[in-house]
Amino acid sequence: MNPTPGAAKSRIAARFAALKTEGRGALVTYLQAYDPDPATSLAILRGLPGAGADVVEIGVPFTDPMADGPSIQQAALRALKAGATLSRVLAMVRDFRKQDDATPIVLMGYYNPVLSYGVERFCTDAAASGVDGLIIVDVPPEEADEVEPSAQAHGLDLIRLIAPTTDEARLPRVLAATSGFVYYVSIAGITGTKSASSASLEQAIPRIRRHTDLPVCIGFGIRTPQQAAEAARLADGAVVGTALVDTLAASLDEEGRARPETVRQVLDQVRGLAEAIRAG
Repeated sequence: MNPTPGAAKSRIAARFAALKTEGRGALVTYLQAYDPDPATSLAILRGLPGAGADVVEIGVPFTDPMADGPSIQQAALRALKAGATLSRVLAMVRDFRKQDDATPIVLMGYYNPVLSYGVERFCTDAAASGVDGLIIVDVPPEEADEVEPSAQAHGLDLIRLIAPTTDEARLPRVLAATSGFVYYVSIAGITGTKSASSASLEQAIPRIRRHTDLPVCIGFGIRTPQQAAEAARLADGAVVGTALVDTLAASLDEEGRARPETVRQVLDQVRGLAEAIRAG
């Protein structure tokens, strides 16, 4: 399946527009591709929409994921050991698209694998595989010309991270270079280590909304159904990653291999998060 340029962009916009009509926020779930092996990872990916995930972030394994905490670092190492490469991650998206043409897929990762693959080739292949958006953590807006022209040409949204430390002078510049949705990093730190207070989020989200009409999703530090529901209420969506990766890791056997219950345990956790968000 080869979406035409621009078609990929509409999946994210269409999903958030539909959720706005429903009057609820999105559940954005993260999984590390190939963790702990390709078959288990694909089974989880295929099960996520039915479990209640509205948007799926797929982590591209990398040896030095500097924005991520220990859980996702370990997941990346398991995935690399299982043979993960950028081209194999794209093949995994193509497999997913055989059964699901509606759920937005966002690749989240670092610039080194993209640069090694070739930026233009990567954007061409990502769009053809059914990817909708990119979060390239270590490419700031100031260096966006490395990726932006190719991404735009192929209808790929470039989703930016906004941090509590992003000041008023820089905020409009970052948001001007953003499409799809805004990813608000709720804490100053790495993934999965602590959680933001409601008071800080209630101040931060209106500040972002003054500068953009894009949906805003809150991530980093959201672990429980209650936290996810609150984030989705305050913003337009909640991103849950480390909590799911931790569940997967805890389900593995002593050799780091998936057990029969691994997929079910992760998807059950997603159902709990989705139910909380839907209940509001």
